[in-house]
Amino acid sequence: MKNKKAIFYISFFIILGIAFIWYAFPLIKAKQKINDRMPVYGPNETHRVDPFSFTNQDGKTITNEDVKGKVYIVSFFYATCPNICPKMNENMTQVYKAIRGNKNVLILSHTVNPKRDTFQALKAYSLKYDADANQWMFLTGDKKKLYDMARYSYLISAKDDTSGVSIDQDFIHDQHFVLVDGNGQIRGLYDGLNQADITKLIADISRLLKEKNP
Repeated sequence: MKNKKAIFYISFFIILGIAFIWYAFPLIKAKQKINDRMPVYGPNETHRVDPFSFTNQDGKTITNEDVKGKVYIVSFFYATCPNICPKMNENMTQVYKAIRGNKNVLILSHTVNPKRDTFQALKAYSLKYDADANQWMFLTGDKKKLYDMARYSYLISAKDDTSGVSIDQDFIHDQHFVLVDGNGQIRGLYDGLNQADITKLIADISRLLKEKNP
């Protein structure tokens, strides 16, 4: 009789343990998934990138519809920049090599000197980096719209140009790369001159893709 009681209690606790694992594990996994989510940047939780329309190095119009649902990396530069821009774009090639061929990831490099950086000039510049215009887009367009996107959508501030090449008084010269998700939310900011940040950016792209496609 005692053996039967012992077997009953052992069986009961085994079943109870299995039931606990069965119901608790999905909750633990869901909580872990929430904790693993990358942060969202912006002045508030509803901040999104504004609609845009620019021209890429092939003369094609690129809008926010072309990046909808995709992860993309944003930078601002100008083709005749003699100091930080070449290094930034050299580092961006590391990112490009890591994501090349992945249709869910794009790079948008915007000129801050559209008067000089026509799409033809950007085409010649893009060839230095073997950039496929379908994935690494060098964009030009209306200056005010480019600068408004930098400041108010991607949260990149204007800085003094120390290159000695004066464009005009209103000039954005910033070394940061911005990681944006498929909903137009900013998910990361990275120093484009810092190798550790470049490595982190590449890793975070993979994280964001997994977050998008669990």
